[in-house]
Amino acid sequence: MELINIFKELVQIPSPSLEEENVSKKIVEILTNAGVEAKFDNYGNVYAKIDGAPKNKGVLLSAHMDVVGDDTPVKIIENGNFIETDKTRTLGADDKAGVAAIIKALLDIKAGTINPKSTIEAIFTRDEESSMTGIEHVEFNSLNSEYVLVLDSDKLGNFEISGAGYIKLTICVKTPFGGHSGLDIADEKRLNAAKIIAEIIEKIPQGVYKADETGTITSINLGSVIGGGVENALYQAVKQGLKGAAAVEFVSKNSMSNIINTSAFAHYSLRSSDLKAQDELVNKIRLIIDEFNKKYKSLAEAELEIEEHLPVFEKSKDETLTEIARIAAKKADINLKISSFHAGAETHIYANRKNKHGSNFKPVLMGIADVYNMHSSDEKIDVESYKKGYKFLKAFLNEI
Repeated sequence: MELINIFKELVQIPSPSLEEENVSKKIVEILTNAGVEAKFDNYGNVYAKIDGAPKNKGVLLSAHMDVVGDDTPVKIIENGNFIETDKTRTLGADDKAGVAAIIKALLDIKAGTINPKSTIEAIFTRDEESSMTGIEHVEFNSLNSEYVLVLDSDKLGNFEISGAGYIKLTICVKTPFGGHSGLDIADEKRLNAAKIIAEIIEKIPQGVYKADETGTITSINLGSVIGGGVENALYQAVKQGLKGAAAVEFVSKNSMSNIINTSAFAHYSLRSSDLKAQDELVNKIRLIIDEFNKKYKSLAEAELEIEEHLPVFEKSKDETLTEIARIAAKKADINLKISSFHAGAETHIYANRKNKHGSNFKPVLMGIADVYNMHSSDEKIDVESYKKGYKFLKAFLNEI
């Protein structure tokens, strides 16, 4: 089967997160009909394998089967050099471009038109777009491979060797003495939590904290500040059925201004592909809070809560995949862009797991097509870039 035909067949099968059964069955059908070992794991992910040199570290190809969207029909249109939809829903090139390319590679290895020196394994995961439960349920300790190519980037030639982890920071300021803003305003011990939390916010950096030639390494962003007498306004907003922007506007205009506030919260996201830089920034924030608590001892107290949402994907010291990518990119005549990315992907999970030999996986995020407007009804894939991307993958596997 040709790459584009496989892709078109797959994208026309709706597969929202946790409803990937039909597309997963099709993947197993295509591979088993070609004599490739393919099976479901205990969570419904699909595992495939073609044996090669047993002493080699092995290569794992990975892509996710679910897409952003629902279970409505996917009507595709071939518009010049693009494949898109009739604009009623997403196309699902994220990540069925990766899925189809892996299937095609396995078929070509089986047919002898790709000749890797390694055992090639493949994982097609569920639920990447929603909660990453698919990758979390992969049986990592049964995998032979050490190197991992995650085919899930939106630009041809992207070769992303590290990625930012994502932690949430919540700062809470509480004061013991509230009161009425008219009757008690002159009492200097009655500090307003919504006011003094601004002292902490002003000292915490905003935006890029560390960067290098690969891009942003560490950043921090203030997502929200909530303080004061919002309880009554929130209750009224819910009672009136207000949602979204209307609810926010209602609360902002109707929250109580006649109380001296005893609590306030600031909510941050911190992203980093460098654990040392991440820890350095967190420690700076801890010091800011410690200084605040010393200043307002017995009158106010700030606390920091940290919650990890995605582990850091740190750059590996092993540059084997990068060296092979340079050779393969030259053979496929594409521009290789080696970089770090400031978002989450399944690479982050692989980078923090071990294979059956007890070795850490060494993943990269690899772009094999130009995909535009992902996650929207305007999503489309550039067919010529996709064909070139497959040549890149083919050259890569012949080198590994």
